[in-house]
Amino acid sequence: MGNINILIVEDERRLAEILKKQLEESGFTAEIASDGYTGRQLVEKNKYNLIILDINLPLINGYDLCREIRKMNNKIPIIMLTAFGTPENKIAGFDVGADDYVVKPFDYRELLARVNVFLRRSDSDITVPEKLKMADLELDLKTKTVIRAGKKIDLTAKESLLLETFLRNRDKLLSREFIIEQVWGIDFDPNTNIIDVYVNYLRKKIDRDFKPKLIHTKFGFGFYCSDKEI
Repeated sequence: MGNINILIVEDERRLAEILKKQLEESGFTAEIASDGYTGRQLVEKNKYNLIILDINLPLINGYDLCREIRKMNNKIPIIMLTAFGTPENKIAGFDVGADDYVVKPFDYRELLARVNVFLRRSDSDITVPEKLKMADLELDLKTKTVIRAGKKIDLTAKESLLLETFLRNRDKLLSREFIIEQVWGIDFDPNTNIIDVYVNYLRKKIDRDFKPKLIHTKFGFGFYCSDKEI
């Protein structure tokens, strides 16, 4: 994948930082502006492939900022990400030049799918990976088909998303909090044992009858996916 740079204009700091981390773990470069004025300055001096834009921003609101960005660049995809979800809000967003409109709270997988769609449309030189591989394991991101050693493995939607999270972060130690955010969402109870349950499900399907083992536990820290011990 080429260097894809995404600007997040969002004043809710925790959400902006989580979104930045999620985008970076998905292979993109991401930058945050916490108000509309800073967002405008960054757009003026930097090149971005896509902008994620809140509406309720300090200094310059999202509608006005979108209008100003469109004067500078009429082609860059703009996705509005906001708690304002009425039809009137959406129409106003599209009227000032937004390409898409996502209402909070949102599912990161849906947002990522929309990001990928606009990146493909906006630049034919940008390639988004279609498969993730490790050892003899392969996950097709379009069909969600999993094959190991030539054998098709059936996974549930959550198991597939958990495996995708591991493969996108290969050789990295992932905390329970990070996995919860990626697979179940930022509002999910971090004290649940659901991660252990699903990691066990996934191990039985992709590791039990195969070598090398790919999913590992570092007790007290979290989990990682690797074809070698780290």
